[in-house]
Amino acid sequence: MLRASMPRVNELPMPAAVEQAGPEMLRIRWSDGIESLYPVRGLRLACRCAHCIEEMTGRPLLDETGVPVDVRPVKIRSVGRYALQFDWS
Repeated sequence: MLRASMPRVNELPMPAAVEQAGPEMLRIRWSDGIESLYPVRGLRLACRCAHCIEEMTGRPLLDETGVPVDVRPVKIRSVGRYALQFDWS
């Protein structure tokens, strides 16, 4: 039986750089050389932190209408090996 092997944690790409790629886009450069572009507001709306999602039910707490179209990260920190934490405007 063939089984696909999962990459070990130390083989997974990590964020190498995060930067604004325009007023509405964020660029993440990964340690493997890949670059990813993400819409800033989309990242903000996708947040799964305890302030944005009710922990027990998964019910959204973030009111989409309250997120400005020009939202931007004011501070970005690495969390663990691959996660990023954003402080938003």
